[in-house]
Amino acid sequence: MEVKKWIIDARVLLGMLLVQVISTGLQLLSRIVLSQGIFAFALMTYRHAVAALVMMPFAIYFERGILKKLTLIAFFWVFMVALVGITMAMGLFYYGLKETTATYATNFTNIVPILTFLFSTILRMETLGLRTRAGKIKTLGAILCLGGALTIVLYKGKSFHLTHNHNESKIIPKTTQNKTRGTIFLVASCFSYGVWFILQVKLFNVFPYKYTATFLICLVASIQDVVIGLCMDRKPKSWQLGWNLQLITILYSGILATAGSFTLISWAVTQKGPTYPSMFNPLALIFVTITEALFLGEAITVQSLIGMSLIIVGLYLFLWGKHKDMKGGARIPVKESGGAGGDAPSVEPESVRSQSSAVVVPTASS
Repeated sequence: MEVKKWIIDARVLLGMLLVQVISTGLQLLSRIVLSQGIFAFALMTYRHAVAALVMMPFAIYFERGILKKLTLIAFFWVFMVALVGITMAMGLFYYGLKETTATYATNFTNIVPILTFLFSTILRMETLGLRTRAGKIKTLGAILCLGGALTIVLYKGKSFHLTHNHNESKIIPKTTQNKTRGTIFLVASCFSYGVWFILQVKLFNVFPYKYTATFLICLVASIQDVVIGLCMDRKPKSWQLGWNLQLITILYSGILATAGSFTLISWAVTQKGPTYPSMFNPLALIFVTITEALFLGEAITVQSLIGMSLIIVGLYLFLWGKHKDMKGGARIPVKESGGAGGDAPSVEPESVRSQSSAVVVPTASS
């Protein structure tokens, strides 16, 4: 039994490391294609159309016939989750990424659990619990994350490069960036992601089928993206695809970053609980910082290092406090059954509420 447990633990660990590697690749690819001029809403449209196609077999195999249970109110929440969490949050993130760097943008995704916890507290879905040790630790973690984000935005420090030939990089074309505008987009994206997790609680209370819900969300988001995108830009050139890095990014993001990461994270939650995947999210920030500096020639700034450290420490403190809170209650029940026509591994509606503090941090891969 001990050997079997060790093997499962090792597989889950490797799976979560793979999720962060996939996320790192997506951040860099998105940064490159956006700087090369791809229309953000075209990228999102094609990305989520691919993700919907990839998720459809999972929905059919594990949750056959579940679409019959889709009520009008459930579809409303699917529409809202797609609108707020993908169309708005991801759209704002892409526009913020275009105006800044992958490292700068990734820093902001790590404060999403804090914002979601604040929203949950305001809506009385969770309690702050300042009288408990776990509550105090969560609050300290939230303050450190906020301090890290403010340090990155407001503090101006020196910068340095990891390579000597950084000026020779031609992967990222030289464009004029507006960091202030990019920061506004990224902050708005974080707020949208925070609300997104609250909406997911509403959705899974009435439609607790993860694969079918994910398929529908990606499909609806793709339709939303194309409608909004056509209102913004109807030029055929903006929607045209070729055999280039843009197509690779769309396939990569749809197959690996959306469908693949979702499956790995869902599996890890069933094995280790909902807090476990979030513990690895800071690794993507470290990976992105190093790879962007090495391959794209971006500078590493003192404020980004200080802010990154504060955010990582704050996030781990927050997750530790959250874990203590959940450990004090009952373990989250997870239904598991496989095979055609069976229910997917899904969180019971009562337990979804206890996950409302965004234990799985979204990135551009969400």
